[in-house]
This record gives sequence, structure tokens and C-alpha cells, in this order.
Amino acid sequence: MAAAAAAAVGGQQPSQPELPASGLALDKAATAAHLKAALSRPDNRAGAEELQALLERVLSAERPLAAAAGGEDAAAAGGGGGPGAAEEEALEWCKCLLAGGGGYDEFCAAVRAYDPAALCGLVWTANFVAYRCRTCGISPCMSLCAECFHQGDHTGHDFNMFRSQAGGACDCGDSNVMRESGFCKRHQIKSSSNIPCVPKDLLMMSEFVLPRFIFCLIQYLREGYNEPADGPSEKDLNKVLQLLEPQISFLEDLTKMGGAMRSVLTQVLTNQQNYKDLTSGLGENACVKKSHEKYLIALKSSGLTYPEEKLVYGVQEPSAGTSSLAVQGFVGATGTLGQVDSSDEDDQDGSQGLGKRKRVKLSSGTKDQSIMDVLKHKSFLEELLFWTIKYEFPQKMVTFLLNMLPDQEYKVAFTKTFVQHYAFIMKTLKKSHESDTMSNRIVHISVQLFSNEELARQVTEECQLLDIMVTVLLYMMESCLIKSELQDEENSLHVVVNCGEALLKNNTYWPLVSDFINILSHQSVAKRFLEDHGLLVTWMNFVSFFQGMNLNKRELNEHVEFESQTYYAAFAAELEACAQPMWGLLSHCKVRETQEYTRNVVRYCLEALQDWFDAINFVDEPAPNQVTFHLPLHRYYAMFLSKAVKCQELDLDSVLPDQEMLMKLMIHPLQIQASLAEIHSNMWVRNGLQIKGQAMTYVQSHFCNSMIDPDIYLLQVCASRLDPDYFISSVFERFKVVDLLTMASQHQNTVLDAEHERSMLEGALTFLVILLSLRLHLGMSDDEILRAEMVAQLCMNDRTHSSLLDLIPENPNPKSGIIPGSYSFESVLSAVADFKAPVFEPGGSMQQGMYTPKAEVWDQEFDPVMVILRTVYRRDVQSAMDRYTAFLKQSRKFPGNPWPPYKKRTSLHPSYKGLMRLLHCKTLHIVLFTLLYKILMDHQNLSEHVLCMVLYLIELGLENSAEEESDEEASVGGPERCHDSWFPGSNLVSNMRHFINYVRVRVPETAPEVKRDSPASTSSDNLGSFQNSGTAQVFSLVAERRKKFQEIINRSSSEANQVVRPKTSSKWSAPGSAPQLTTAILEIKESILSLLIKLHHKLSGKQNSYYPPWLDDIEILIQPEIPKYSHGDGITAVERILLKAASQSRMNKRIIEEICRKVTPPVPPKKVTAAEKKTLDKEERRQKARERQQKLLAEFASRQKSFMETAMDVDSPENDIPMEITTAEPQVSEAVYDCVICGQSGPSSEDRPTGLVVLLQASSVLGQCRDNVEPKKLPITEEEQIYPWDTCAAVHDVRLSLLQRYFKDSSCLLAVSIGWEGGVYVQTCGHTLHIDCHKSYMESLRNDQVLQGFSVDKGEFTCPLCRQFANSVLPCYPGSSVENNPWQRPSNKSIQDLVKEVEELQGRPGAFPVSISSETNLSKEMESVMKDIKNTTQKKYRDYSKTPGSPDNDFLFMYSVARTNLELELIHRGGNLCSGGASTAGKRSCLNQLFHVLALHMRLYSIDSEYNPWRKLTQLEEMNPQLGYEEQQPEVPILYHDVTSLLLIQILMMPQPLRKDHFTCIVKVLFTLLYTQALAELSVKCSEEDRSAWKHAGALKKSTCDAEKSYEVLLSFVISELSKGKLYHEEGTQECAMVNPIAWSPESMEKYLQDFCLPFLRITSLLQHHLFGDDLPSCQEEEEFSVLASCLGLLPTFYQTEHPFISASCLDWPVPAFDIITQWCFEIKSFTERHAEQGKALLIQESKWKLPHLLQLPENYNTIFQYYHRKTCSVCTKVPKDPAVCLVCGTFVCLKGLCCKQQSYCECVLHSQNCGAGTGIFLLINASVIIIIRGHRFCLWGSVYLDAHGEEDRDLRRGKPLYICKERYKVLEQQWISHTFDHINKRWGPHYNGL
Repeated sequence: MAAAAAAAVGGQQPSQPELPASGLALDKAATAAHLKAALSRPDNRAGAEELQALLERVLSAERPLAAAAGGEDAAAAGGGGGPGAAEEEALEWCKCLLAGGGGYDEFCAAVRAYDPAALCGLVWTANFVAYRCRTCGISPCMSLCAECFHQGDHTGHDFNMFRSQAGGACDCGDSNVMRESGFCKRHQIKSSSNIPCVPKDLLMMSEFVLPRFIFCLIQYLREGYNEPADGPSEKDLNKVLQLLEPQISFLEDLTKMGGAMRSVLTQVLTNQQNYKDLTSGLGENACVKKSHEKYLIALKSSGLTYPEEKLVYGVQEPSAGTSSLAVQGFVGATGTLGQVDSSDEDDQDGSQGLGKRKRVKLSSGTKDQSIMDVLKHKSFLEELLFWTIKYEFPQKMVTFLLNMLPDQEYKVAFTKTFVQHYAFIMKTLKKSHESDTMSNRIVHISVQLFSNEELARQVTEECQLLDIMVTVLLYMMESCLIKSELQDEENSLHVVVNCGEALLKNNTYWPLVSDFINILSHQSVAKRFLEDHGLLVTWMNFVSFFQGMNLNKRELNEHVEFESQTYYAAFAAELEACAQPMWGLLSHCKVRETQEYTRNVVRYCLEALQDWFDAINFVDEPAPNQVTFHLPLHRYYAMFLSKAVKCQELDLDSVLPDQEMLMKLMIHPLQIQASLAEIHSNMWVRNGLQIKGQAMTYVQSHFCNSMIDPDIYLLQVCASRLDPDYFISSVFERFKVVDLLTMASQHQNTVLDAEHERSMLEGALTFLVILLSLRLHLGMSDDEILRAEMVAQLCMNDRTHSSLLDLIPENPNPKSGIIPGSYSFESVLSAVADFKAPVFEPGGSMQQGMYTPKAEVWDQEFDPVMVILRTVYRRDVQSAMDRYTAFLKQSRKFPGNPWPPYKKRTSLHPSYKGLMRLLHCKTLHIVLFTLLYKILMDHQNLSEHVLCMVLYLIELGLENSAEEESDEEASVGGPERCHDSWFPGSNLVSNMRHFINYVRVRVPETAPEVKRDSPASTSSDNLGSFQNSGTAQVFSLVAERRKKFQEIINRSSSEANQVVRPKTSSKWSAPGSAPQLTTAILEIKESILSLLIKLHHKLSGKQNSYYPPWLDDIEILIQPEIPKYSHGDGITAVERILLKAASQSRMNKRIIEEICRKVTPPVPPKKVTAAEKKTLDKEERRQKARERQQKLLAEFASRQKSFMETAMDVDSPENDIPMEITTAEPQVSEAVYDCVICGQSGPSSEDRPTGLVVLLQASSVLGQCRDNVEPKKLPITEEEQIYPWDTCAAVHDVRLSLLQRYFKDSSCLLAVSIGWEGGVYVQTCGHTLHIDCHKSYMESLRNDQVLQGFSVDKGEFTCPLCRQFANSVLPCYPGSSVENNPWQRPSNKSIQDLVKEVEELQGRPGAFPVSISSETNLSKEMESVMKDIKNTTQKKYRDYSKTPGSPDNDFLFMYSVARTNLELELIHRGGNLCSGGASTAGKRSCLNQLFHVLALHMRLYSIDSEYNPWRKLTQLEEMNPQLGYEEQQPEVPILYHDVTSLLLIQILMMPQPLRKDHFTCIVKVLFTLLYTQALAELSVKCSEEDRSAWKHAGALKKSTCDAEKSYEVLLSFVISELSKGKLYHEEGTQECAMVNPIAWSPESMEKYLQDFCLPFLRITSLLQHHLFGDDLPSCQEEEEFSVLASCLGLLPTFYQTEHPFISASCLDWPVPAFDIITQWCFEIKSFTERHAEQGKALLIQESKWKLPHLLQLPENYNTIFQYYHRKTCSVCTKVPKDPAVCLVCGTFVCLKGLCCKQQSYCECVLHSQNCGAGTGIFLLINASVIIIIRGHRFCLWGSVYLDAHGEEDRDLRRGKPLYICKERYKVLEQQWISHTFDHINKRWGPHYNGL
């Protein structure tokens, strides 16, 4: 081969394959350049051949196959190495050849220059974040990439961000899909004009090289595909695809070069000649031949034929002629259908299978065969798509094919190819194991093609797109049909889809249906569909597959053992496959000109329905106890009728069938309504929960307007055209309450249990009310409908904006007009509702912004009928009524219990006037009369609800009365004339006054009526002579209905005798076991009017309560002011009805007056039988028990409430005792505690100690304080980063390590406090319990496995009383309570004496009332709680010493715990004590107890008396300049000590309880040190000049009497002492100037000193408050220092406040000031001689920390999202799937990311330990919610970003713009600072370190 090629080239030898690879590389460019030159000559045949030969060799497909099959690469061109080398080599060649010898990158750039980028066309895959703007979109599928969206102007538009499910492409620049105003800046200019023409030679090589390259790719695909028996395994396909990755990527890169390259590719892909030459397999090349054979095998195995070989494969195909059955539809085919087994095996084995299973041809002519089975490939594009489908749509291929779409010519070619392969796609999809992924990829492609109307129209015309789609859908569903069991199980010929099959359960049909809906949204396509009769027939056949699917049979005996969940598949299928295409078609039938379309649909729909009735053998009675919710054919029919009347002005009667058909049509929808009532009456309870699920789904907002609404409308149409008596009796029969409608007080119901009667009767009446008052399809405009829907939803509950959008049933077809969020939606919303902004209760639940109905809506528009129709849960109806009642009470419109208001309806469309005849038919009047009578007589099973509905129906009848009575006088003789019927006419107005005297009823023999009757009449009357008896009325609903049915049938068909089977069906005859029925005659003598008046008396409880209002004011009758809307209860309803009746007829008015004149006898009191009495007693007892229970509960609740107030209130200023202590009398000295478990009170003793319920948690909140007020911002660009070096924790860390470098370790650990990070915070709810009770409580929790949310093994529990989370118990120290402490009395000892006492007390080891040696229970508990405290925080936050485990560590840790708790309390009080005694911690402080526990343990470690800092503070030692520097590190100089730490050490070293004067003494001594430190720091901070000035000024005053209390003197002395060392020396002057440029005035110095000392004073005052119970005084901020100083006893009492306050006056030196200062300064001097810099740094202590804050967040969430959702993680450098950011420090982490896992801890958990000592607050970027990690638990906190309607958008599902909600963020920060996450958030779960 090579030789041949060489010869062809002539002299120029191309590089031989034998050459080493390097040689090749050198030569590639040269060869390419040479070939390009050769091809540019006019006669380029030689060049072309040479190129062909070269490509033949380089791109030969033999090599890689060996790789794919055997794995080892056959060494080939260039002696490539591993399997991939050859391919890479080939790619290199291609790149070189394309570039024609130049560099490939330059070539790319050159081609890009010619790109007329009018379209963006960026293709993305699943999970990409894109945007959709409804304002700019023409097609609902329009989408934009983020870049184009942000570059365009969409302010004020209705847009949202979304995560792509299936992938998509950017439509920017495509004016077919979106309006040009929305294009971004890049794609606005139609730039084709100014782009120069592409030079011919630039792309010349591409035209030669690419065909071979693509052919090579196709060969790979052919070779790689092996057809195993059960379909290729996933693995094999993926292997081939991985090998091809570089090739496909190369093609993808080509498409990105822009328009010029795309058009070359289009040429290559669609050129048929090229394809034929290369792939026909006719050449002598064996390889190509083999590959062609594989291709044919693949085609055959797919069940497809290749047209030329018809003879080989087509044998089993039936000849074309046989398929012309189709037009007759099912009729001819039904015979064969019954026997077909719906197994699926034959699906796999290709074409022969299809031949075997052609059960029935469902499409006309012969096109069916060709659509399903023939594929002929004529171009590369077609075969590429074929393999793309075969390989189940690999993502790379899909992206390549879509990237080409901006090329118009390609778009058309590709769309046609796609349509050509449509059937094949469906087959592959059905077999696929990964049908979900595949569905998404299919839709990814099809949505790009079919959203474009122009394109869809073209393909419809040229490629029969509609035929193909409908046929393919039909074939798809044919594979899962089963015999329908509806109605007539044995003989039914109807088939339905089986909802249990994967095809339906997994929604596999979704891509095809979605394409179909998409193309039907284009008017031109939909018109073709509606005009094509064959298509409509086929489509109706398709719809009939769903008619009656998922049949439910009522279980009567035992509970069904397996609840099938297939019902959701059925509802989804009907909605997606039937309803949505229907809405699509309806949207094009809006105008008169489209009448023809409606007629077509209605005609074929009725034909399909007729076939269906025949197939299921339906005559007139539905089979009992079964129901299907799926009647799509009925619904198509109903919706097209509605459209016809509403928009097309069609005459309704012209599209209605005959009466018989109407009667059949009515049965099934009515059956559904009755079944709904049965399900709600719990009659289907044995069918399990799923049947309730169906009943709910049927009315649920996404389904209701495709299901229940058309059903009700169809029933309304039937009712308006059928005989009203027949309709009404059918309703009561279907609802099974016929037997109940008797005048007798007892009856027998043969079909219904007594317990269900009442709710079924309510159901029947409610249904009638809905039927008669609903106007959704009977004349309401779209806006009125929207308003009614919205009012109904808002009345049930306040709603958020998004839930309203979700609950308002919108037309499922996107092009229908009312889009969610559209203009009309917003305007209606603002008209009917008020917005309630979100509110925040501290510690309460997060509320969202809600809409609530305006007052006038409650007043005039609340419509209970609409509410009942739309409620999924029955409780919502009650909720609406409760809200309505509350409104009436509040607005003082009606005080009592109102009834649902009566609302006037919008007028009916003239076509439906017949509906009102239902209100004027005798049957209904008899039912109403009977029910009124029964209610008046107190028969059982009737409710107020029944009465309410009865009155509602009467009122409706009066509102819609027919013509005025013609002659009133004529009907006077009525009762005499007509014997056999109850009422003279059918008009309600006149029937109301008709008196009925006697009624004959059938009653059980046991009934009371029988006894009263004269026996003679009973026996003489035999059953047959009913009608002849002139005196009494008889009525049987069933008989009446039979009679009417017969009449209708006889009228409508001559051969009635065959149709009607005489059905005296057995189920109406009474079962034998029942008592015999006899006949009794009741004397009634009432009319409807008289019954109403008596009811009025009964309801009001007064005799003669009704007085006709017109007797006072005759005007009322002439123009009755009856409002459209009336509030009130039953009494007002009766009055309204009587008034209407009187105003409509003079006779009625007269009769009402007559009835009122007769004084009505009182209603006889009910006789109470013994049995009833028993039940009454029972009731009474129950009632009493209930009241007792209420009382107890109320009492408990009030106790709990008072407790909650004390425990939970974060901001209640209670000037209360710090402990829940019950002692009030001063003489008692022992504190008494209540145990919340055993309820006993008593003191805490050593052997039975009591403890406080506490929660210990590690906290790093203190460490987050910074020294500036403004919180740091969350970084949202690469430049902004947060460094933690200025936090409190970092500063303290640096200080400790500095001290540890130069000083003795044990001394360093006493000089500072730790616990800024990981300090232990102790909080209590204030409840106490016995420690032994607590232990048994924990045992019971351990055995109770139900409790989740906290882990008992870790000691966690909830307080038994208030359920607050806790994890330990802090023992209460026995002894006196805080207030009446005998040690508090002040003594008059001098400070020197006190100093000595303190020293002695500290020296005594363990001088403790409880001796440590005796192991009491108390000391054990104290030890165990100390262990708990230690274990609360991690080791790294406890161990700071250089020698691990040294006792100094524990010592430091213990006093630091006290420090942490004091500092945190200070922060909770806002950082100062100005608010005084209003202790926020109130009763919740446990510092006193904590101090006892800590003190006990501190005393175990005695400090050597030499080292005790107390000595250094209060005694002068002889100075020894040579103090052992040699042997070891020195101690920390006292001026470097942290004074607050010293305070805690001193106090905890004292025996407890401490005496107040000792405390004051310690404070005074420490204050002198503190003040000296302040002076020293000041001296370091100021400049050299200032220093010398002060030094001299002070020296002058040194001799004055008050020298020790004057800061000038002391300052000058400190300066002079310190300047002896090198402290002030080595420093550049410029640096100091920088530190403090301000000029010092006496005032500013005083302020400086006070600020330095304040933190110490605050902590000390708090400590004093807790130890001695002193109140904290409140004060102004500026006087805080002086107030605290006097409160602590630092200020002499005789101190006058006139002249300005000076801090130095608080000093009280225990030893001469100047001596002790000299001694302190000497220590520093000796240190600074060596380390002046550090010495200075250590003198400066940062004491003024501001309050901690979380990071400040940006206003708009999008700024965070855009920066972080693409940001890579710093650890693993990938973009995390769930990115999160810490709101405390701004660190970016991967949530749940396994990539960043360390020792089984995921990154968030790890970070929460490092940053917050176990508490982490993270913002989840992709969800906008905040997650809290607390130790081993976590909870979702909620979101601090809300949309414009005040709602969260968790998971960014709605994608609306979100804005920060400052209040919520404050609440979050507050919970963080106050450590109350555990108490306030309730839903915690364990995270198992996996976050």
C-alpha cells in the first residue's frame, strides 16, 4: 500500500512508516505545506490522490480496533507506543494537514476571525446554572447562559435562575426563540454584513481531510459495537467511547472555531456523494468491507431493514395491503385483541418480533411499516446519529451535534435526520437500562430543534413529523396493554395500559410526549393535526388506551395486603400524555374561524367513546364497588365543548349527541363524584392509604383543571340537557342514600351502613350545590376564574407567593396566556390580598412573607363552594370557616357561629340555562321537603350541614325561579285535583306553599309509626294499590328513575326492546334477614313554607320567633334589598328565604302571614328512653372528665409558661435572684432546691446533693472579637481575603508563646488566661434535680430507643421540666444561699490586716467545710462534673504547657473556665454593665455553683508560697540584681501578668465561702497593679518629648500629701524607673509618632487610663454580683467607671462628686507606692536589658475588644453565588459539588466532599472544630440555606436571604433574586453569641462526621 502511494506521488517520497517517530514529526509540517501547494494548483488531481493515500494510511481503521478488542496496540504508523499513541499520531497529522503547514493555533485564530457570531449557541450539560427570562422568551423553553444573561438588560423582567436538568443551549441571538431586546451586547449586532469573505485556501485542506476523518470515526463506532444476546453491556460501550474521546473532542473544538468552520463541517456531514464513495463497502479494501458488514448486522439486529435488501430481511413482514384495517379503528380488530399476551420477551428479538406482535394496525395506509422499520442512511450525519443512538447518546457526541446548530443549513438537515430516526430512538429508549439519562439527552437535542416554529412547520410538511410522532407513541404504549376489567370483566374487549410496567412507572415515555407537546404549541403544526382526520382517529385510539386505567375495586372483607403505588404513574400518564397535548390543541381553538377543528375533535371523540361503551359492554348501570379516576376521552370531549361555546360561538346542541349517549356519558364522572364521598366517609378504608392518595391527587392543583373540572362541567352539560327528575334521582341513587329519604323515622338501607349514611347524604347535597353553583366553564371570564381560585386558596390559609403560584391551577400548556407571575396574576393578587412582612420572634420559628385576604374579600367574596371544590384535605374547609368566623367577630358583623355565606353567582351562559331546571323539578322538591321534615322531627343521621345545604338549594331555586307564576288563582284547587303526585307543578315558588297531608311510607315493623296506625288500614292496603289510594302520597326515587330512563330510551331508539334489560336488580330487594317492612300512613299537614317557619322557631329556641318583616314596612317586598352576599347563621338564612318567597308571589306572602297567625304548638319534648338516658349519662360523665382534664392541662400550662418565661426569655429584664431559690425569710440560711424529677424540696446535702441542669459547650466566640467595630465582609472576589491575625484569639496566642519563649513555663501559665478559643461555657435552664434522680432518669432514657436527636451515651438529655437540651449536672454546694450570707458584713479592719489574712487563708491547704479525704457523694459528683468540663473541649485547647500533663495546665484551664463564663456574660450584656442589674442571665446563671466546683479543684494544687503572686503584690523584697539568671529562665514580671487572671487565681485559692471584705481587699491590691500597668503602657505609647515633659511635671508634685493618688506623680515615677533599663531606647522616633500622633491632654489621659482599667472592673463587678448577690447599678456610659469603682468599694465613701472624677483616687496602696513600683519595674528592667523589643511589646496589652460579629454579607445573593459556585476548593482544587462558606471566618469548604476528608472527618465538621471548637455556621452556596454544626449534631437553620415576597428559596429551586434579610441575620448572630442554637432550633440530627 505504501509503495503504491509513493508511486502515485511521483518523485516526492512521503515519509515512510518505517521512519522513527521523530522523523515524522519534522516532516509533518513540510508534507502539509507541500500538499497544500499541490492542491492550490489549477490542476490538483495529483495532489488530491497523494493526500488520499496519506490519509488512507494515517487514518486506517484497522489499528485501533485491535486496541479495542485485544487491548494491545498493533504497532503501526510511527511505531506508536501504548494503545492511545496511534490515535494521537493520527490527530497530530490531521491538525497539521488542516493548518496546511502553519501552526495549528494560528490557524484556529485565523478561522475565528471569520466568525459571524450572531448566535451564542453555547451547549451545556446537566447541572449547569442557566437563566430563563419569560419577558424576553417567545418559546417557553428559551434559556440563556449566565454570561449572556448578565450582559443583557433584564431589569424588572420576570426571570429566574435554574439548574439545567437535561442540558441545553444558549438561545441568545436567535430571534425565533426570544425577542431581540433581550440579546446581550455580543449578539445584538447582526454582524454578517461586515465580516469579510473567507479566503478559499484557508479552509481548502479541511474540505479534503475532514470527510476521511469522520469516516474513520464511523468505522471505529461500527467496529466497537458488538451485538451480544442481551444487548451490549454498558461497560463495552463506555470502553469504546473512552478510546474515541480525543477524536470527538477534536471535532468539538472545530465547531467552536465559529461559522466558517461550521459550514465546512456541514458540507462534509451532509454530502451524499462523499458518503457513498467512502462507505459503500464495494471497494477492494477489506477493512472497509468488513466495517460495512458490521453496519448491516447492527441495522438488522435493531429490527430495522436496509431498503435495498428488502428480499433478505422482509420475509416475515406482512404485505403492505393488510394494514389498511386502521380506519375502522378498533372495531374490526377487537376480536384478536383479547387473546394477545402482553409479555415483553418478543420485544428484544428485532424485526421478527415486531412482525409477530402486530396485534392491530393503528394507522392508515402503509406508512406505518416504513415509519417503524426502515432506515436508509445517505450521509455521514445520518449514520453518526444512528451510532449516537446505538451508543445511547454519549454526552460528547450530543454536545458535538448540538454545537453545530448555529449553522442554519445543518440545523435543517439534522432535524430531518432526527425525525427519520425517531422510531429507532423510541426502541432504543425502551430497551435502555439508563432510561433516565437517555431521556434527558434526547430532550436536550429535541428541545433545540422543535422549539423553533419555522423549522417544525418545515419538517411537518416534508417529513410527516406528526404521523411519525403519533405512530411512535402508539407503538410505545402498545407494548404494555392489558385487558380492562371495568364493568364487564369476562367479555370486555377494551384494553388499557398497565400502570405497573416500567414504561409508565419510570415515565420512560416522557421525552416523546414532551416533544409532541412542544410541536403542538406551534399554531401551524397544530392546525395540520386538527385538519387531518386520520391522525385524529389514531390519536383518539391512543387516548383510549388510558381510558379506565388503574381500576380500583373496593375491598369489602379484609384489608388489602399489598398497597400498590401505581396510581401516581397513572395520574402522571394522563396528565402528560393526554391532558397536556389537549391543552396544546385547545390553545389554537380560540376564535370563530377554528370551529371546524372543534367539530372534528368532538366527532372523533364521540366515536371513540361509543366504541369504548361497546367494548366494555355498558348499558345503564355501572358495576358496583369499582372506580377509575381516568376518563381522558370524557375530558377531551368536555374541554372542547367548553372551548366551542366560550370562544368559538358554536351552538352547543349542534355538537351534543342524543339523549341516550348523554345518559351514558354522565354515569362514569358521576361515579367518581360518589366514590370521592365514599372515600371520605372511610368506606374504602380496606384499600389502604393509596385510595385516599388518589382522591387527593384528583383534586390537587396540578391535576384539577384536567380532571375534576372537566368532569363537573360534563355533568353540568348532561344535567342541562337531560330530564331533571332522572338526573336528580340518579344522583341520590349513585350516592346510595335513596333509602334514607323517607318520612319515616326508621328505615333500612340495603346498600349502606348506618354510620356512613350521614356523610354520604352530605356528599350528595354538596355535590348538587357544587354542580348548580360552579361557573368555571359556564360563563366566567379568565380573570374572574383566577380571582375566584386565588380567593379560595387565601381563605383556607395565608399563603406565600410561591405556594399561591403552585396552588392556582394554571393551564398546563405554557402558551396559554396566564403564566405564573404574569401581569394578571400580580394585579389580581394585589387586589384581593395584603402582604404580611415576615416577622421574627426571638427564638421563634422563621416566618415567611405571607399574603392574607383583604377584609372586603371576606366580606363579599368568600365562596365556600369553591373552597370545598379545591381542598385536598378536608381540614382546610374547616380552617377557612374558622378564619371567616374570626373575621366576622373581629369586624363586629356577626357575633355567633356563622354558616357558610350564600353568594350570588355570575350569570349563566345562555347555552347552559337548562341546568337550572334541576332546581325546579318535583323530585328535588320532594327530597328537600322530606329532609326539612326529618330535621324538624329530629330524625337520626342528619346534621346542621345537611340543613345548610338544603336551605342553600332552596335559596338557589328562588334566585333562579323560572317565569313568574302565570295565574296564581288557577292553582288554588291544586291539592284537590292532582291525587297521585306530591306537588302540582314544577316551579319551586308555587310548590313551596303546597300543603302535603298524608304520606305513605314503608317502615320496619319495629318503627314507632306502626303502633300509632289503625291496624285496619294497614292490612286492607295491599302493596299493589299504592297509586290508587287517594289520600296519601307515595314516592320511590328508584322507580321514578327507571320510568324516566325507559321514556328517554323509547324516544331515542326504536329497537329499545333489545337494549333495555328489565333490571329489577336483586340488590334493591331487602335481604331476608332484615325485619319485615310494612306500610304506614303518616299525617304530615305541612308545606315547605310551614316547615321553614317552624325551623326558625326551633333554631331560635323561642315560640313564634318569626315575624314577617313586611308587615311593618311594605317597601321591603317591592324592592327587596337582598345583598349579593349575606353573613349569618341558619336563622338569618330562613328569614332570607321567606322574604324572597314572599316577594316573588302574593300567595306565598298570604300563606306565610296565615301560618304565623296560628300560634304554633310547642314542639313535643323528646321522650327519653332508658337506653338513651344511659348514653346521656355517659356523655355527661365524659364531658365532666374532659373539663377536669382541661383544667389540669391549663394549670400545667400556666406553670410551664411561668417557667418558660424565666428560662427561655433572652431579653426579659428581670431583677431577679440569680438562682431559683424559694427562701424569702431572712432567718433561714440554708438554700432550698426543688427536684424537677421527684418533686421534693430540700437543701443540697453532702450525701444527697442537688444539681443544676447545665449544658456545657466549647466556644470560640470570644476568640472572634476584633478591635474594630465594623464587622469584616464576606470575600466575594479573589482579592478580598480575611486573615485572622487581628482576632482576640490570635493576639492572646501570640502573647502566650512570646512569654513562653523567655520565661519559666509554670509562671507563664499563671500570667494569662486561655479559653478564648475552645473555652468551656456553662449555661443552665435554672432547674435543679437530685443527682441520684438524674442518674435513674438517664437510665430510663438509655432504655428508651425512640428518642433520637441527642445521644444519651454522651450524657446528653433534655431537662425533664422544660425540655431544654443539657449534658451535665452541676452540684449545688451545701450551705447558705447567696443573699443572706453571714460573711457579707463589712469589717473595719485596715487593708494591711486584710492582706495578711488573705495570705494566711491561701496558705491553708484544703481548708474546706467538706474534707476532701472523706469521699462523699458531693465530692464525687464535683469530680465527675470537672471531668465533663474538661472533656467538653478538645485537648489542644487545654494543653498549653511545654511539659504535657503538668498540673499547671489544669490550674490554668480551671480559672480560665471561670474567665470564659464571665467574659461571655459580659458580651451578652452588650459589652458593658451600663444596663445594671437587669441580668440577662436572670435565673439562668450558674456561676456561683461553678465557682464552688472550680475552687474545690484549685485547692488541690497549692502554689508554693515563694511563687504566690500575692507576695509580689503586697510585700517588698530586697532586690537582688543577680537573681539567678544563670541556672534557669526567670519568672514572668508582675507587670506582664494579666490582672483579671490574677484576680480569679486569688479568689479561687481562697477557702469558700469567701468573705466580702477579703474580696474587696484582693480587688484593691490588684487595682494598684492594673493602674501601674496602664501607666507603663501609656509611657511606652507616647513620644519621647511627651515622656520627658511628664517626667518633670510629676516630679515637682511628688512631695505633696496626696502624691500616691495622683496619676501625674505616679506616671513620672514609672517613666523614671523604666528608663533605667533599655526599654525606651532602641526605637526609631518615626515609629512612635505613627503609633499615637494625638496630643495628650489631661482629659484624654484620664480617659485612656479609665478605658484601660474598665474591662477589669466590669469582670470584677460581675463576679461580685454572682458571689455575693449585690445588685449591679445601672448608669450612663460615661460614668460607668466611677459607678463600678464605688460599687466595688475602691472609692472611699466620703468621696465628693463635684470636681471631675479622677481614676487615681481609687488607689489604695497596701505598701508605699513608690517602693513597690520600683520593685515591679526592676523585674522589667532586667528583662529589657536583653530584649528591649519584646519587653515593650509585652507591656502593651490589647484590652479593648469590641463585640464579636459574623461576617457582613452582601445585599444580593447573586454576588455570593456567582463567585462561590464556580470557585475551586483550595484543598482538592476541584469545584465542589456542594460548596459552603463559613460565616464566622469566611473559609471556603466542600460540604460532604470525600475529596477533603481527613481521618474520617469531612471538611465542614473538621472546620467547625478548628474554627468554632465544635460549632460551625455555614452558608450552603447552592441551597442559600444556613446549616449549623454543633458537636456531633447538625441542623438546617433556614435562610437569611429572602426574595421580593419575603420567602426563602431553599435549593434555589425557584431561582428568583434573593436579598439579605437583616433581621434574620441578626437573630442568627444573636443565637451564635448567646450559645442558644441547641435550645431554639428543634430539628437536630447526627451528622456522623459526614458533612
